[in-house]
Amino acid sequence: MRKIVVLILLVIAIKGHAQNPNKLFGKDPLINLENFQKQRLYFGFFLGFNSYDFKIDYKTVSQDIQVDKTTGFNVGLIADLKLQEYIRLRFEPGLYYTQRNLHYPASYFQTTPTPSDMFREVNSTNLHFPILLKFLSLRTGNIRPYLLGGVSATLNLSSNSKSIDDNYEQRFRVHPWTTNYEIGFGIDIFSEYFIFSPSIRGVFGFNDELIRDNDPNSPWTGNIESIKTRAVFINFAFH
Repeated sequence: MRKIVVLILLVIAIKGHAQNPNKLFGKDPLINLENFQKQRLYFGFFLGFNSYDFKIDYKTVSQDIQVDKTTGFNVGLIADLKLQEYIRLRFEPGLYYTQRNLHYPASYFQTTPTPSDMFREVNSTNLHFPILLKFLSLRTGNIRPYLLGGVSATLNLSSNSKSIDDNYEQRFRVHPWTTNYEIGFGIDIFSEYFIFSPSIRGVFGFNDELIRDNDPNSPWTGNIESIKTRAVFINFAFH
């Protein structure tokens, strides 16, 4: 399904050039939307995929908790403000669905654990609010690469932070708000009617997200110094 969606997006992006490849890559390409990025402010939207992970630090040396990553889905809006010719300020509020599965070693437990004791499913529905600087290169025909970097805040609507139950009742809890820094790169492809802009970036959490269990010696949280988000976003933007 992911391959089909990506293929559809790429077909849409190059449809206007199918009859004449010189529009994009020829020696003298036809310049599309020549003045579009001279606007002070423009808007768009994005669709994409994500892969979230946890960086786990421990209080004492022990077996690592294994994190299984899954592919999630992103959707959101874009506001792009021109600061100068090669720098734009970008705001990309979005909704990000993801899931991470934690597998605990049997050695964490004083008695023989059940399979459910050793497994925690961490589902997240995130409202993500990044503020990014977009550093543009010189435009070559209808292609313009760029770099992205900035900071973001994330609200996890599935954090379980208000629950009084903890892992002893099968409830894994994290703080609802996290802050991050982000870096990445992408490319603007100018078609006849819009800009198609695929990008990839890494997200790195600043703060510890874990809410400890009520028992300080809990096998699920007792030896964890911090849990921080790590993620990769692949977005396909349209302006």
